[in-house]
Amino acid sequence: MRIIATIAACAAVSLAALPLGVQAQTSTTTTTIKSDANSIWEKIKGSWNQTKGAVKEQWGKLTDDEFDRIAGKRDQLVGRIQESYGIGKDEAERQVSDWEATQRDMD
Repeated sequence: MRIIATIAACAAVSLAALPLGVQAQTSTTTTTIKSDANSIWEKIKGSWNQTKGAVKEQWGKLTDDEFDRIAGKRDQLVGRIQESYGIGKDEAERQVSDWEATQRDMD
């Protein structure tokens, strides 16, 4: 009986530790993705005048005044896309993330 209790306790400890390892890996991956996106947006801010053309191709409804207000800021771009296209924040975020991936591929 004592052996069964010991095995059960070991199994419980092993199972409890598993999500922590998975969570740590997910956190590292999320941090890396955010770091990549931040790096991309730092480059975009620095070359906003050149980048505007690519953004205009993707989101043609945005006006020159809106591009001036965006000034290379991701959150501003997401907000302007939401307003101009009448979509939700999640969809605008997805579109910008997809666009970021194409920019990453061009580096």
